[in-house]
Amino acid sequence: MSTITTPIAKDLEDFIAAEIREGKAESKAHVVRSALRLLQEERAFEQIREAEEDIRAGRVYKGDLRTLASKLP
Repeated sequence: MSTITTPIAKDLEDFIAAEIREGKAESKAHVVRSALRLLQEERAFEQIREAEEDIRAGRVYKGDLRTLASKLP
């Protein structure tokens, strides 16, 4: 596990402090890790929505993966 140091705005610092004070988080690191996990999940859902849109729009390939890959540039 690595450590990242980054400046944050006062409103975010206040939010983190409130999360800890209210017992919703154990530490500053816990708040940041939770936020990053939510962002990661949001990105995954975005990819799923894009894939579903591609399917609806007919932008999909069907068939054997090796055969399809051989046709790519």
